[in-house]
Parts: sequence; structure tokens; C-alpha cells
Amino acid sequence: MNLNKRKSYPRLSIACILFLLPSCKSHSNYAPPPPDKQSAVSDIARADQFYGQREDLKQLEQGIVLLREARAADPANYDAAWRLAKFNYYLATHTEGDYRERAFREGIEAGQTAVKIQGDKPDGHFWLGANYGGSLESETISGLASLDDVRKEMDTVLKLNEGYQDGSAYMVLGLLDLKAPKIVGGDPQRAVSELEKGLQFGKGNAFLRLHLAEAYQAVGRPEDARQQLNTILSMTPDPNYLPELHEAQSQARTMLQQLK
Repeated sequence: MNLNKRKSYPRLSIACILFLLPSCKSHSNYAPPPPDKQSAVSDIARADQFYGQREDLKQLEQGIVLLREARAADPANYDAAWRLAKFNYYLATHTEGDYRERAFREGIEAGQTAVKIQGDKPDGHFWLGANYGGSLESETISGLASLDDVRKEMDTVLKLNEGYQDGSAYMVLGLLDLKAPKIVGGDPQRAVSELEKGLQFGKGNAFLRLHLAEAYQAVGRPEDARQQLNTILSMTPDPNYLPELHEAQSQARTMLQQLK
């Protein structure tokens, strides 16, 4: 009896191994599903609609969810990646605390991905640089980026498309020189020069004019600052940038009061 039982063990083990082999083989040959490009394109289009309502952050968050789904459906989709960086930048600059930090982190990751997918286009570089810059201004975030990281991305944008987003790369570079301490390379006069260059491409860019007014104030040109602020208040609204115009006009009114 005992001998027969001992003889049965090897036969049982071999049978188990043979049974498991097909399963092991199927796992080794597993391939991820092909990208669903059509689904990604649809999600991106719907996300853009939500971004049009971005003043309501809940609408913006719905757009972010859709862009995440687009990236899951098609990981190599450049448009989904750079838009996710853009949407998160807006969210981060309109929230506080941990929520703000998470948005900047996701924005940086998405921007880095966009640059890896298509480094010869400006969108990924710009929104990566914007998120880098935003994270530098946050008191609770450290180690995500340096001033040189921001400059590198914006310099790349200028090489690829100097007038991108109505001169916004010049605007970011001007802000760096305006706000950074002199010891780390800040230079208000250079900020004026960079912002004036941007104005050649962005006469309708309200925030560029606002920051140019700040730079004029910093170098002792209050009348030039006043002119830029009054221009902001009289600008014809662009339906695609209404939230930005409203914010810039609100800040312009405050600055004009301070100039009196």
C-alpha cells in the first residue's frame, strides 16, 4: 500500500506540470490591447468642451478625467498628453494646498510625456515649462523644477514657434526675470525687453500686458504701466479666453488704484 502511494506521486506531479504549461505559455505571450485611437480622439474633443467652461473647476475636472481616459486608450497620443498638462496648470493655479501640488505634479508628468512623444512641437514644451514655473511659485512644493528647467523649455518653444500662444513663451521668461531675485539671475530690465518682444506677437494677450505693466513699474516707468493697464480694460473679449481676460482686468483695476 505504502509503495503504491509512493509510486503515484511522480505521476501526479508530472500531470500537474503538463496541465500548467499552457497557462504559463499564454502569460508569456500576453500582449496589451492595441491603442483605441478613435476613442481617444472622441475623449479629447469632449475634454475641450469642458475646458471652455473652466471657470467652473468641476467642469475642468471632468475634462481632466476624459484626458486621462484618452491617454489610457492611446498612450502615445500627443494631443491628450499636452492638454492634460495644460488643464492641470489651470487647475493648479486656481486651487491651494495638496490639490494644487497634485495638479502641478500631474501636469509636469503629462508635459514630460508630451515632449517624449513629439519633442519637435511647442505645446508639450510650453505647458511643461508652465507647470515647472508654477511649482516654483508654490511654497509647499520643492524639488520638481529649477529656473533653468523653465528657461530651457521656453527657449525651445521660441525656437519651434516664436509666437506660440500670442507670445506667451516671452511672457514666462519675462516673469522669471521679474520675480526671481537678482542673486539667481533675476533682472527687471531684461524682463521688460522680453515682455515687449512678446507683445509683438500678443497684442491681445491680456496677461502679457499685465505683466509688462508690472515690469514697467519695477523699473520706474509708471506712465507706461498705466497705459498697458488701461489697454487691458478696453480690450475686446475673445470668447476663447474670457476667464483669462476677466482675471487680468480685475488685477489691472487693482494696480491702477495703486498707481494713483
